[in-house]
Amino acid sequence: MKPTVIYLPQETEQILEQLSVQGGKTPSEIIQEAIQLYVVNKKKTLPKCVGMGKSGISDLSERVDELL
Repeated sequence: MKPTVIYLPQETEQILEQLSVQGGKTPSEIIQEAIQLYVVNKKKTLPKCVGMGKSGISDLSERVDELL
């Protein structure tokens, strides 16, 4: 794992410390979990335009003249 430096507002840092004590996890563990959840959710949310050009014909570009 690669170490990464982040800057947090003081209020966020205080909340993170409270969560750490309450949950029995280090602040680093909480941040890692939060980032993993964020990344997974971002992957699931693709723009609506993704796949719009899908024709269902796998060799369309090879047979363009024949199909036109």
